[in-house]
Amino acid sequence: MELILISYIADFIFGDPQWFVHPVRLIGKFISFLERIFNSYKNKILKRIYGIFTVFLVVSITFLCADLIIKIATKLHPIIKTLVWIFLAYTTLAIRDLAKHAKAVKKMLVINNIEEARKKLSLIVGRDTEHFGKEEIIRVTVEAIAESTTDGIVSPLFYLFLGGPVLALCFKAISTLDSMIGHKDERYLHFGWFAAKLDTVANFIPARITGLLIPMSALLCGKDFEESFRIMLRDKRKQDSINSAVSESAMAGALGIRLGGVYSYFGRVIVHPYIGSERRPISISLIDEAITLSIVTSFLMLLVGVLFKKIFNYFFCL
Repeated sequence: MELILISYIADFIFGDPQWFVHPVRLIGKFISFLERIFNSYKNKILKRIYGIFTVFLVVSITFLCADLIIKIATKLHPIIKTLVWIFLAYTTLAIRDLAKHAKAVKKMLVINNIEEARKKLSLIVGRDTEHFGKEEIIRVTVEAIAESTTDGIVSPLFYLFLGGPVLALCFKAISTLDSMIGHKDERYLHFGWFAAKLDTVANFIPARITGLLIPMSALLCGKDFEESFRIMLRDKRKQDSINSAVSESAMAGALGIRLGGVYSYFGRVIVHPYIGSERRPISISLIDEAITLSIVTSFLMLLVGVLFKKIFNYFFCL
């Protein structure tokens, strides 16, 4: 538990520097390599078969490599094992990185550089941002913060507490597969089908934990706990994704805004049902408020993980 806390603090302080070799970036390069090899078939069934094979290959190799690295470190020295454990765990978290990207969007909006704000936003969402106006940029940034609070913070912490950095890195492999090939466009509809489904399963429990923690964070931040919880219960099933709407609806309720609308993903138009209620106007300050709620939620998840770990150890060590 102490090692997870140190990993959490390390991510909070250092974030994700671009200059060092990051396991998730290596996973991404491996996925790109496999995709070029296996996603060249026209047959839909073959595409699905090779897509499933790609997922199992990426996740299994991630598991074996992470497990082997920790075992080698263990044989070398206990201190080396501890440092390697902390490093691998730290690379699975995205607390500071999420805030950094969202603040970069806000910075451009403050100086009214809409074009640059769109470019910054495109780094954290899979939507086409070229035609977004100021209010759309703010809404989508808030949505991205809410969704990333689940898959970039709560889910990795959940798997760190469950199985350490090996399991957390396997989750990051699944998440990276979904973000790279889990699209519903012509190229990935069948090849990335299994990756998208597996990501939904992996995030199912963490998403619902996030949906409970955001209202608690709203209470601690002086926002509307009841509205956040009510909107989460009311709107959590409104979107096609059974996970993203949970955190987004909780965030919308906490901030008193409405999210959703018509968006384009790689040229494909998708209608996202509206979630939340328009109780206040859209303003740039919402981005900072969403970041604060995300950070507080991450801290609460840390406390919840420690609490459940202690309860688990108590009952199973009697």
